[in-house]
Amino acid sequence: MSQVDDDIVSNFSGNASIHDVVASRISRRSVLGGGAATAAFAATGGIAALLNAVPATAEQARKARSLLGFEGIAPSTDDAVIVPKGYRAEVLIAWGDPVSDGPEFRPDASNTAFEQEWQWGMHNDGLVYFPIDGSRRGLIVQNHEYTDDELLFPDGTANWNEEKTRKALAAHGVGIIEVRRNQNGRWRVVRPSDLARRITGNTPMRIAGPAAGDPRLRTSVDPAGRRVLGTLNNCAMGFTPWGTYLACEENFNGYFRKAAGAPVTPLEQRYGLSVGGFGYNWHLSDARFRIDPGVLTDQPNAPYEPNEPNRFGWVVEIDPFDPNSTPVKRTALGRMKHEGAWCQEARDGRLVVYMGDDEAFEYIYRYVSRDPWRRMRRAGVSPLDRGTLYVARFDANGAGRWLPLAPWNPKLAGWTIEDILINTRGAADAAGGTRMDRPEWIDTFPDSLTAIATLTNNSLRGAAGTNSRTGFPFDPVDAVNPRPSNAYGHIVRWWYEHDFTEARFKWDIFALGGDPAVGETGSTIVGDKYGSPDGIYVAPSGRLWIQTDVSGSTIDANAYAGFGNNQMLCADPHTRETRRFLVGPKVCEITGVFVTPDERTMFVGIQHPGEAPSGANDPANPKQYSAWPDGPDGGRPRSALVVITKNDGGKIGT
Repeated sequence: MSQVDDDIVSNFSGNASIHDVVASRISRRSVLGGGAATAAFAATGGIAALLNAVPATAEQARKARSLLGFEGIAPSTDDAVIVPKGYRAEVLIAWGDPVSDGPEFRPDASNTAFEQEWQWGMHNDGLVYFPIDGSRRGLIVQNHEYTDDELLFPDGTANWNEEKTRKALAAHGVGIIEVRRNQNGRWRVVRPSDLARRITGNTPMRIAGPAAGDPRLRTSVDPAGRRVLGTLNNCAMGFTPWGTYLACEENFNGYFRKAAGAPVTPLEQRYGLSVGGFGYNWHLSDARFRIDPGVLTDQPNAPYEPNEPNRFGWVVEIDPFDPNSTPVKRTALGRMKHEGAWCQEARDGRLVVYMGDDEAFEYIYRYVSRDPWRRMRRAGVSPLDRGTLYVARFDANGAGRWLPLAPWNPKLAGWTIEDILINTRGAADAAGGTRMDRPEWIDTFPDSLTAIATLTNNSLRGAAGTNSRTGFPFDPVDAVNPRPSNAYGHIVRWWYEHDFTEARFKWDIFALGGDPAVGETGSTIVGDKYGSPDGIYVAPSGRLWIQTDVSGSTIDANAYAGFGNNQMLCADPHTRETRRFLVGPKVCEITGVFVTPDERTMFVGIQHPGEAPSGANDPANPKQYSAWPDGPDGGRPRSALVVITKNDGGKIGT
């Protein structure tokens, strides 16, 4: 989500940051290891030498060749989706297209709010393909993270009214479409489809789990605290072994407004609630988005809802196969800026869910169900409602520990389970989690009991003195990242000895982003350069797919000069060899990726092409920065879902 400033800080806990931990670990390894690796470390001054000094074995090299069978492509600044030779990329559905037999998109964006409720939402993100007939027919469920209101309406944000609020809410949420591969091998959206559906910012939902009904979740229209309208700012996702989709509410805080000069509660401060928010105007016509009186200066007695923000920041479970089902917000998974919720079945049948909190200096979390998930479901209990939430602590010696966020943890004495789940960030502060550089996507390698997570970047680290925005000192430059700020991000992985439920783990750095040909970046990438890793996906074959989210103001400029547009790469997890597979159109983000079970089809999300590099788009000149995917004859750029196949019908990546 490039329009939002993710570099805000609300974590002033003083807990150790990942940079402190890694620097200490590097120091230990350089002292204890000795030999050539130590000499190289001393010569280059970073972890790069330690990683790159370990050559790939012959077996690893063989695996790399088998996993990375395509010819990597060069960086590009073209306004197009570029894939390797022998591959084809086609737009499957774009913002405004009907999900079933609804209204068509109007190029001038004049579709009504009612029409948008039956159309593909704006700025698609994480996605899952659910098979109906194996790799030939299925459902695609995809998040619609946010809206660019200057492009959503013919006149942008001018003349704001209730209809515009309703349309913006309709363009958020989740989309469900039925797709089928025809006899020619081309994929098409099935229209009409009884399973197609839109879930929006106004869709009724149920609140479940330990925090349901808590007074902090009650409002004037929901005095029981168990019903809520809509889901917002869904970024990454997850899916359960029983076939449901997990939408994850990320930057929900920016939709709400506080009155200027109004006191900010500790809970509001910890979650980034503010006077201006992200600039959305929903508060003008919808009381849900006013936190306190006085937000409307011309209507000092207008209604408001102080608890409404507490009803967002959750994981939402959706049954894609039942269009009449009610989505459920699962409070046992905690409240945060959920980047995603990736599920893994443990060896004893319990469900493990990994989650990142996408903001500078926030945490990585894990949830473990109380019992095996099959047993819980047979008993009529959701595995997502009863379990234990944990926060990760990464230690300098390469070990780590999951710290329980539960009332029985002595560091959380006096906290109720409701306190912990509604203020999960505060509980993680108290428990002693490790502050990370914007935790993004997470996935697992089941065969090796390994998890892997992207940490996009953190511009608030490394400079001397005090950060004027926070009033706190910057984290110092350290051995793991000798740059004044972590502009390129990195990827961390951890693994277990016996099972994903273990309290202890070991960890290392998979890659530090940047250009490996430029020593000053400190990059440890083996292969094609990239930075700001965001989406990450482990395919059934073991291929690791990495997507980037370089902000529009930085694309192919400054530290990212020569990197081209945002991209997707494929990496071999054994050798770390990485090749560029896809480059997106201008000023887009590559986000969302999934393959069919046979891996012969890949679905990839292209988000916000043509987003203004800084400031807002001009509704009078919508194609100023991009005309993708409709080209010069189209009305405006549109986020879209792309389907990729290989010309010879083979597996993607071979």
